[in-house]
Amino acid sequence: MNHTPQPAQHGAPGSWQRGLARLSAAAVTTTLLALSPAAWAVNDLPGGPSVLQMDLPPPATKIAAAQQDLHVMMLWICGVICVGVFGVMFYSILNHRKSKGAKAASFHESITVEVVWTVIPFLIVIGMALPATKVVVAQKDTTNADLTIKATGYQWKWGYDYLNGPGEGIQLISSLDATQRALSDAGTPEGDNYLLKVDEPMVVPVGKKIRVITTANDVIHSFMVPAFGIKQDAIPGFVRDTWFKAEKTGDFYGQCAELCGKEHAYMPIHVRVLSEEAYAAWAEGKLKAQQAKADDPNKVWEQADLIARGQKVYEANCAACHQANGKGAGAVKPIDGSAKVLDADKGVQIAVLLNGQNNGAMPAWKQLSDTEIAAVITYTKNNWSNKTGQTVQPADVLAARK
Repeated sequence: MNHTPQPAQHGAPGSWQRGLARLSAAAVTTTLLALSPAAWAVNDLPGGPSVLQMDLPPPATKIAAAQQDLHVMMLWICGVICVGVFGVMFYSILNHRKSKGAKAASFHESITVEVVWTVIPFLIVIGMALPATKVVVAQKDTTNADLTIKATGYQWKWGYDYLNGPGEGIQLISSLDATQRALSDAGTPEGDNYLLKVDEPMVVPVGKKIRVITTANDVIHSFMVPAFGIKQDAIPGFVRDTWFKAEKTGDFYGQCAELCGKEHAYMPIHVRVLSEEAYAAWAEGKLKAQQAKADDPNKVWEQADLIARGQKVYEANCAACHQANGKGAGAVKPIDGSAKVLDADKGVQIAVLLNGQNNGAMPAWKQLSDTEIAAVITYTKNNWSNKTGQTVQPADVLAARK
C-alpha cells in the first residue's frame, strides 16, 4: 500500500484551520491596536467627558457638588452594609456548619430580633433620606432666577429663547457643527470635543441663577449638563423647569439624555459661562446682529436670491436627513422628484414644513423664519431635477401660519 501523504485539498481541515489561525491573529492585532492609547488620541475635555472617567464630572455648581457628596455618602453606607451582611453570612456558614457539630438554635418569634432588624434599617433609611431630600428640594427651587431661558428640543437640535433678564429677546438655534457631522459620516472621529461642538452655544453669566424652562417641538428630549447637576425632560405640550448657578467660567457640555430618534447622538448641549462684563458685551452684540438680520416678511425677493439663501438653510437643517443630493436615505423620503415638491400648489410644501408629516418622522420647522422657509422651499423646487420655476415668497408662509 502507498502511504505517501497527500496534499491537503481546498476546504480540508488543514486549510481552514490555518485560515482561521490567520484570521484570529488579525483580529487580535486589530483589537490591540484599537485599545492602544495611540488609536484614541484624545484628552480630557474640561467641562465635558474625561478619558477613562470613573466618577461624576468635577462639579461647577453647588448643587452638583451636593449631588456628588450625596453619591459618595450613599456609596459608603451601602458598602458598609454589604460588607457587614456578607461578613456575618460567610462567618456563620464557615463556623456553624453541620460538619463541625453545630446545631441550629431553637427559638420562635424573638421580640429582640424583630426590634433590631426593624429599627436599624429604619434608622439607616432616615439617615439616607434626610440629606437626599434636602438636595432634591434645593434643585427644584427655581424661584428668584436672574435669567430665564427656554430650551426647546427639536429633532435634532436645541432652541434657546432668552425670556427675561440680561439678554432678553435673544433667540438661538444650536445645531451640531457641520464639521463634526462630516467626521462622523466619514468614520474618522477627531478632537477632544468630538460630537459636542455646536454652532451656537447657550451663553450665560457666571454667578447668576439661570432658570431653564424645557419643552419640545416633536418628541421627548432631555436637557442634561452633568457638571451643573441638571437633567430635565423636555416633553411636547408640557413646560418643566430646572436651574443652575455656575461657580466658574468656561465651557460645559452635555447631551440630550432621551432616545429621541435616529439623530439622537447628534444633539449635544454646549453652555458657555462668561464673566458678567463679557456676557453683557455678548448679549448686546447678539441682539444687534439679530435685529440686523431680521427679515421683513412682506419683502418680495428675486428667485435667485431666495435660491442662494435657501441652499444655506437646506445645508444647515435638511441635508443631515435628506442628503446633499436630495435623495434621502432609508425611511427618509427623497426631495428630488417628490410629488409634494413638484405640486403646483406651493401651499402643500409650506404645510409640510410648518406642521411636519408622517407622525413626526418629518418634524415641523416652525422655528425657522418666514423668509428661511420660503427660501428653502424655493431652493428645493428649483434644484436637482426639480425644475419647477416656482417661487415662494415669505408672505406666502406668513399667511399659512395664521
